[in-house]
Amino acid sequence: MQGEEYNEAGQALRDGRLDDLPVSDAERLLLEFVGTLTLHAYRITDEQVDGLRQAGWTDEQIAEAVYDGALFNLFVRLADAFDIHPPPVLDPDGVPRAVTG
Repeated sequence: MQGEEYNEAGQALRDGRLDDLPVSDAERLLLEFVGTLTLHAYRITDEQVDGLRQAGWTDEQIAEAVYDGALFNLFVRLADAFDIHPPPVLDPDGVPRAVTG
């Protein structure tokens, strides 16, 4: 099965359990940043961005995270607005808790 080695990490992401992910501190910080972007973009602070820089992320990488996060949020909003749902066979566990939570 494709991607099977990432199943545990994928489930942790679906459940919003960032602490259970096998990622570096810098990656976790970036995931938290994208979470803020997704749920409360207006709460992103200069200090949060500076923290990403101190963790080793470049301005280009931070910008890419913003672009990617915003684009995926656009797709989700469009799907919600047009009531588009993937076939159940593609997502047998339903809506992730990270999205509904």
